[in-house]
Amino acid sequence: MRLLLKFNLIFLLIFVAGLAAIARVSWTLLERNARDEIAQSARLLMDAAIATRSYTSGQVAPLLQTQMKYTFLPQTVPAFSATEVFNGLRAQHNEYSYKEAVLNPTNPRNRAVDWETDIVNQFRNNKDSKEIVGDRDTPTGRSFYVARPLRVGAPSCLQCHSTIDAAPPTLIERYGQANGFGWQLNEVVGAQIISVPTQVPLDRAEQAFKLFMTSTGVVFVVIGIVLNLMLWMLVIRPVTHLSKFADRVSLGELEIPEFKRTSRDEIGVLARSIGRMRTSMVQAMKMLDN
Repeated sequence: MRLLLKFNLIFLLIFVAGLAAIARVSWTLLERNARDEIAQSARLLMDAAIATRSYTSGQVAPLLQTQMKYTFLPQTVPAFSATEVFNGLRAQHNEYSYKEAVLNPTNPRNRAVDWETDIVNQFRNNKDSKEIVGDRDTPTGRSFYVARPLRVGAPSCLQCHSTIDAAPPTLIERYGQANGFGWQLNEVVGAQIISVPTQVPLDRAEQAFKLFMTSTGVVFVVIGIVLNLMLWMLVIRPVTHLSKFADRVSLGELEIPEFKRTSRDEIGVLARSIGRMRTSMVQAMKMLDN
């Protein structure tokens, strides 16, 4: 087997093993980074929803107090405003969904379903928990979610949710008396949940993975070509010439021109050794002739 073929077989084995190791490590890191990026985007959207809630309760609701005596305006409810703003945002980012899941809501659309109830109960059972991040199975595939607790943090919230008697008549007229009452100050009543299909971060990771692995493969190929050229120029070609020279000398062709190699590397040393051997053979043959 030729030296160049042996070298390429070894290089190919190293290339395959290295590429496999790089693929495994890079996919793990890229998937983790994609999930972290999605989670960070979800947190940013969560902060935007919280800002919307604060703006609604602090600036919008006080301006509409007079109208609320005659008709209930859901625009004064922080949860309603945050949900509507997010629904408008979904026109451009439909992969995200937002819900303020409440165990005992006034508005039926905010009622927590089974898995959301579990998250709310986790917050209720662990008062120090600030955020829950996880995955769940859905009919359309895996879903990634970020959740934060909804806590009754201000006495103003109890104006509508403490007792039926304290609630505005227009609210009861709109939603009835069955739900949304009995809340207590500092109680966790629900959770803000942003969900996104798990396939979204996986698709991002896959795109980055393909680009990275393609680039890595191209780099390896270029390195292989450069190494082959260097091996051919620095080793294979001079060794081939030196082998032919030594072969002719061994067959008795002592009059062939001397093989000149001025480099100080191992091949140069070998060339000079073979040159001295040829000179010794020429002198030995002359002594025999005499």
